[in-house]
Amino acid sequence: MEKNIEISLLFDFYGELLKPAGREAVDLYYNEDLSLAEVADRMKITRQGVRGNIKRSEKQLYEFESKLGLFKRFKELESGLDEIARAARSIYDNSHDEIIKSLARDIEQKAGVLKE
Repeated sequence: MEKNIEISLLFDFYGELLKPAGREAVDLYYNEDLSLAEVADRMKITRQGVRGNIKRSEKQLYEFESKLGLFKRFKELESGLDEIARAARSIYDNSHDEIIKSLARDIEQKAGVLKE
């Protein structure tokens, strides 16, 4: 996974655990796609200060994931829901029994709702 996307996703899970300065720097840099200079200007600190905040926050985000594993678990659940939806679609497509088709359609729809 590309680092920028990975950091952005980890930030979605753990951003509130970061110190305010780190949270703001990561959000502006990764989510708002501002340059270090633009973030520094917004935060009224040096470019080097921004870089330091971002690097410390990145390290913390990876540590949170290593300890808590919420993002990994989320990906596993999302993948499992995709598999359930595919299996339900296959049952629906290959069944001649209307009750089974109805149940398979319900399962597929529920998996889609849970994934949202």
